[in-house]
Amino acid sequence: MKSQLDFALIGAGIMSATLGVLLKKLMPYSKIRIFERLDKIAAESSDAWNNAGTGHSAFCELNYTPQKQDGTVDISKALKIGSEFEISKQLWAHLVEEGNISGEHPFINDIPHMSLVWGQENVDFLCERHTQLIPYALFEDMLYTEDPDIIRSWIPLMMEGRDHGDPIAATRMDIGTDVNFGALTREMIHYLQTLDDVQVLLGHEVQDLKQTSGGKWKLEVHNDTHDRDLTFMADFVFIGAGGGSLTLLDKSNIPEAKGYGGFPVSGQFLRCTNPQVILQHEAKVYGKASVGSPPMSVPHLDTRMLDGERSLLFGPYAGFSTKFLKNGSYLDLPLSIEMHNVWPILSAGMHNISLTKYLIQQVIQSPEDRFEFLQNYLPMAKMEDWELTIAGQRVQIIKKDKDEGGVLKFGTEVVCSADHSIAALLGASPGASTSVSIMLNVLSQMLPEYMTSDSWQKKLRRIIPTYGKSLIDDPELCRATRKRTTGILKLEAPG
Repeated sequence: MKSQLDFALIGAGIMSATLGVLLKKLMPYSKIRIFERLDKIAAESSDAWNNAGTGHSAFCELNYTPQKQDGTVDISKALKIGSEFEISKQLWAHLVEEGNISGEHPFINDIPHMSLVWGQENVDFLCERHTQLIPYALFEDMLYTEDPDIIRSWIPLMMEGRDHGDPIAATRMDIGTDVNFGALTREMIHYLQTLDDVQVLLGHEVQDLKQTSGGKWKLEVHNDTHDRDLTFMADFVFIGAGGGSLTLLDKSNIPEAKGYGGFPVSGQFLRCTNPQVILQHEAKVYGKASVGSPPMSVPHLDTRMLDGERSLLFGPYAGFSTKFLKNGSYLDLPLSIEMHNVWPILSAGMHNISLTKYLIQQVIQSPEDRFEFLQNYLPMAKMEDWELTIAGQRVQIIKKDKDEGGVLKFGTEVVCSADHSIAALLGASPGASTSVSIMLNVLSQMLPEYMTSDSWQKKLRRIIPTYGKSLIDDPELCRATRKRTTGILKLEAPG
């Protein structure tokens, strides 16, 4: 059985959902199939319990603003992520405005974002970070204080029992949000299913894909439910299968995939089970990551709203597994090693000894070790109020490098073929929060002539009013955009 498609999207997560929505808005008559090997939408990295961070906007995540040797802070990544999160909010606001998505529980909620540090060196860093960020409208509402009483008024639970002799500082952004990307993904895909020529195939695993001599892509798909093999032909393929993208990209045999490898990192959280404790904290509070840790390991005490229920998590704690997906195989890592990527993988390992040591320390730590780390942020915590929960798998990119052999890339990267017919998304942080900008990048690489056409430019500006403009350089545009999306998404305005 062969089925002819315009677009085959692999993985039913936030990335494929976003790309599918954009495609149907821009190209209403396109024929799309979304393939998901599990029997549930958004069950892997997009699921709220599997996500290391919800609502990454670079307000207070300190790993996005590294300190330079001269003491200044590099804010370029924070500006980029902050502006891209505003772009995401514009698409979501458009979908709400159009009545395309709605839900019993909001997928986005107000929650202040904060940074908390102690020790004079860290206090100086946070002060410098604040000084450099607040001239930009994206960050102008950021509050900074070294006053323990003010910090206590913001986060009383975290200040209880804390040693007042150590210098301490905090920043706060009241416009911060908590996003349930699992709920949002399901809303978007349910909307897609109401449209013509869109089909979501759950329990369908893409096992192989090859490009034909005519340039089309042949997908070999196994239907797990009925235990039968299917064949689909598609003009364009997007691989958005989270940690599974690397394996499928390798099977595509495109030259652009050569030299890529992956290093899997699993995550764990301590989840609070005491309702009284949960109600005493209302913020996402980020600290400084340990030396050598991956970006998603930035410690944070995190208030989340999951399907209308308030939760409190601390972590993440890193772990190691050879799986590329939470529901993957222990053979994922060894089977991903090929002649074209073995040297980049070995080279990246040699250049990241600190990461290896960090992961070993994380894997062997006891429950008491994990709890002791929590008490750095929550001094009066009681062990009986917390339980360990397993989060999702992430695969950090290893990329061939002519100078170092191979480098570990922290972030997301789009790999596209020279003929623009196939693209894959690799990497993790910041991921879901910047999904709209990432998928606009995918469209620009796969359909460059369409994306620059007058008709698509007009459509894009209707969906994302600031499309093609800079929210970093235009403060008035930034303020007006925030005011608009805040109103549509029913968020509280800052101040």
